[in-house]
Amino acid sequence: MSAKWTAADVPDQSGRTAIITGSNTGIGYEAAAVLAARGAHVVLAVRNPAKGDEAAARIRTMSPNAVVSVQELDLTSLDSIRAAADALRTAHPRIDLLINNAGVMHTPRSKTKDGFELQFGTNHLGHFAFTGQLLDNLLPVAGSRVVTVSSQAHRFRGAIDFDDLQSEQKYDRATAYARSKIANLMFTYELARRLEASGAPTIATAAHPGSSNTELTRNYPSFLQGAVNVVWGLISQSAEMGALPTLRAATDPGVRNGEYYGPDGMGEQRGHPKRVDSNRQSHDVAVQRRLWDVSEKLTDVSFGV
Repeated sequence: MSAKWTAADVPDQSGRTAIITGSNTGIGYEAAAVLAARGAHVVLAVRNPAKGDEAAARIRTMSPNAVVSVQELDLTSLDSIRAAADALRTAHPRIDLLINNAGVMHTPRSKTKDGFELQFGTNHLGHFAFTGQLLDNLLPVAGSRVVTVSSQAHRFRGAIDFDDLQSEQKYDRATAYARSKIANLMFTYELARRLEASGAPTIATAAHPGSSNTELTRNYPSFLQGAVNVVWGLISQSAEMGALPTLRAATDPGVRNGEYYGPDGMGEQRGHPKRVDSNRQSHDVAVQRRLWDVSEKLTDVSFGV
């Protein structure tokens, strides 16, 4: 392995099935392209199947032997999540890798189809429900992993407030995003603990891309877009680099249950992937368990661990 972990360090993925949400663009797409090039059967689980087909075609152009399929998935709808999970469980009795990558950031106040605050509902509850309904097809598989993509934003205004979990009393787009991202981490740590207790060979890990040049900034107000794009362009790294922490968390044989990966540069904003840590509240076991219980009730999804 090289001193700086790169895509060249991804082991052979032949015979493995990887499902990646939000993988028609950004770091999800870049991760999908690498995994497909290494031999995995990659499923692009995306809201817009036409865009998924275009992404799959681009991957096949780069890697003519790639096996890539598309599954429609709208994380703002529990009905869509249920339908997608049903289809994937049938099509793929063996799932080696689930990467919960899709996300929305700093959206105006809005709700999912089930009435959840959009960012919390999409980024956390949607992936919680999706994972819970696919987990049985991962649990028997040696070396299987669930990787959930979080963000450095969890450190800023990300505290879980059970009295206003859906931001109904007060909405701030940055706070809502940060809350969804710390929820991703709490979900990972609680899932990791449950998987270990169950004796399953599956592990749960998390990653964050630092500042990466993707479409996540598209929801900033129009009057800020120009300034945001300039600043983001100066500090961000490419989507290819941003995908590396996800790829390492997903494939590095040395990764352990419950670990978190991000860039190795200053402030974890840029660079090659290394093991990192998250803030203190994300490790609060009591809050993790309470969030898990609330998430089960809100989504009506329970886990087999």
